[in-house]
Amino acid sequence: MALVFAIIFVNSLRRYTVGQSVSWGEELPIYLTIYGVMFGLALAYMQDRHIRFTVITDFLPDAARQKLFAAVDLASCVTGIALAYSGHAFTVRRGHLDASGLKSTGNWLAETTGIEGLVWIAKVGTWQYAIAIGGAMLAVAAFLKFIERISSFKAVPA
Repeated sequence: MALVFAIIFVNSLRRYTVGQSVSWGEELPIYLTIYGVMFGLALAYMQDRHIRFTVITDFLPDAARQKLFAAVDLASCVTGIALAYSGHAFTVRRGHLDASGLKSTGNWLAETTGIEGLVWIAKVGTWQYAIAIGGAMLAVAAFLKFIERISSFKAVPA
């Protein structure tokens, strides 16, 4: 998020002092925010600090609540797998398109360095793949949380 803020801040300063924005300054923060949200999603799930509506679950006995949360962990794991699959499928279909704000920067990097592989920066798929990566990370986080909950069931005598 600090990088997103820095890019927007520098771009704003350039716009109001020099009268010209950086070409990638509008689009790159959007893509970086998506990656940040997806990484944050998995981290919050691993720490069990994600948003949860507990109006009803607070009235359940602790054992029932923990079983419900374990079922939610499995559902989140399946959702993460589906999200990873759909993110990958979307990127495969449309990932070859150019990201308008990053095209000139990607091409410039490839020409300057002589490394043709740097053109990937200018492709939409590079940034859309955040959904696939985030889905995979959610699936792993939810599965690990599920194992942690199941282990706590066995540790506590009934």
